[in-house]
Amino acid sequence: MMTGWIWAVLSAGLVASGCDAAPPKPPKVGEKAADFELSAIDGDTVQLSKLTKTAPVVVVVMRGFPGYQCPICSQQFGQFVNKAEEFGKAGVQVVFVYPGPSAELMERAKAFVKGQDYPDHFNLVIDPDYAFTQSYGLRWNARNETAYPSTFVVDRSGKVVYAKVSTTHGGRAGVQEVLKALPKE
Repeated sequence: MMTGWIWAVLSAGLVASGCDAAPPKPPKVGEKAADFELSAIDGDTVQLSKLTKTAPVVVVVMRGFPGYQCPICSQQFGQFVNKAEEFGKAGVQVVFVYPGPSAELMERAKAFVKGQDYPDHFNLVIDPDYAFTQSYGLRWNARNETAYPSTFVVDRSGKVVYAKVSTTHGGRAGVQEVLKALPKE
């Protein structure tokens, strides 16, 4: 049986070592969005803080490759691409995050957009081994899952002005909803 003072010492050590640290939470409206840097499928590096220096940014976190190409992600991507001109007129950059295990992730992401044209102000980036997804508190750590489908609008100061996190496959931010949330600059 462990005595009270031994338990107190062990508990204090666990807290001091960070074992009791709360998991990250998704950014909320009014908070500063944590910076990230991810590789785009075209080989470029996309960094949030660099993009927000010149334009607001829409960050769309998809499910990536949970063992198949998510049909709802494909539909959402297509809806955004269909409104690319409106995003362009608003001077907005759109970043789609494709999370998954690092093995074959780039190939899976390229297959996701194969045969589709999308404009220069749209970027598809990969999130190998969920580093970004975990740092944003969006990791859906269940069988056949990857990330909670989420959308954030980040203004030029780096502040989140719109946030929607879905804890289901559906319930995602619609393109019209996101267009309405864009900052008026």
